Order: sequence, then C-alpha cells, then structure tokens
Amino acid sequence: MCSHYQAIKDRPKFEKAFNVKLPPYEGVNDVWPMYQAFFVRRPLAADAGDDAVPAREALPGVFGLIPSWAKDDKFARRTFNARSETATTLPSFRDAWRKGHKCIIPADAIYEPDWRTGKAQATRIARSDGEPMGLAGLWSVWKSPSGAWVASFTMLTINADDHALMRHYHKPADEKRMVVILPEASYTDWLTAPASQNKAFLQQYPADRMVAESRAVG
Repeated sequence: MCSHYQAIKDRPKFEKAFNVKLPPYEGVNDVWPMYQAFFVRRPLAADAGDDAVPAREALPGVFGLIPSWAKDDKFARRTFNARSETATTLPSFRDAWRKGHKCIIPADAIYEPDWRTGKAQATRIARSDGEPMGLAGLWSVWKSPSGAWVASFTMLTINADDHALMRHYHKPADEKRMVVILPEASYTDWLTAPASQNKAFLQQYPADRMVAESRAVG
C-alpha cells in the first residue's frame, strides 16, 4: 500500500501534463498521510453548460480520505489507500465511489518498501519515460468542527501478486498491492465515466514502463 509519494513541484510540468491551471499554493514534495497536496477532479459545475468552466481543476486536499461523518481529520491516517475490491461497500469510501467523486493524483514517483534483503529498503518507483504519473483516486469534502470545509483524497489500489515489478514489494507474507497508474488517454474518461464503469479503469500498469530505484527518501 502506498503511504508515501513524490508530488510534482514543477508547476509548468504539472499544468501541461494534466491540463489544469494551478492555484497559488506551495505544498510539499514528499507526501505522507495527512499532508496536503494537489489532486485533479472534474469541476462540480462542469455540466452546467458554462463554457467558462474548465474540464478539470486542481485542488489542494489532505492525503487520506475523510468521509463526511468523520469526527476529526485524524481519520485520514488510515484511509490514504482504498482497496478497489471493497471501495463500493466500505463506509469510508462507498459514498465517494457511488457519487462518482473520482480524481487523479499527480505524482512524479511513489515509494514502496523492498523487504527482499530482510530489511525494508525504501524504493522509488516511477514511469520509465520520466513523465508524471496520474494515479486513480477518490475525493471527498468534510466539514470540520470549526466549520471549515476540508477536501481530501485517497489512492485506489489493486492486486499485484502477478505483476512483474510490484510483486517484489511489501513483506513476503503480505498480499502485493499497487496503485492504479492511468494512461494519459484515459484521464478524461476516468473523471467522467459513471460509477458503474469505474472498475474497467482499474488495471495494472505495464511493468516494462516502470522503473524502480532503491534510494534514500527525501
């Protein structure tokens, strides 16, 4: 499960890759649960027929989905990943899934632990062509006790037991999982497709289009 990823700090690169205009916001480079970072979604007013409304927008949100009924933002500590097999039924994610609150999480890379030496080694995983990753996710909005509205998001994950690269990560006895890296050509379809079609997008990204490098994190 991915609890750490590298956000895209190059604004022109971000805007070009995801066809959005970024609002003024600094954010962080290394993102962990409860940190804030950008996610991309279809604007709520996109279906209103107003040509001034863009097809996509980038918003800052908390990494870790906070459902509307959560008592505090600490809920995000355990909802940064959503298993695609159970996202339709688990209370934490089912409303976002059913309402079509889908998003794309821009990333330069993700980090996963390699346990093959017997000790966890942080490994940076990216696209082999150096282009940004667009990760499939869900988003939500939560009203805090102070009355502030807080956006949040989670990464959808799928089984990777048979993936040539991702099967090497996490502890030996654990099920292997991976995030969903969307092809660029699927970005618009992912954001606009009805919930009934969500699972068609949740596919393994080809191992030969990914590269892994053990390195210090940070």
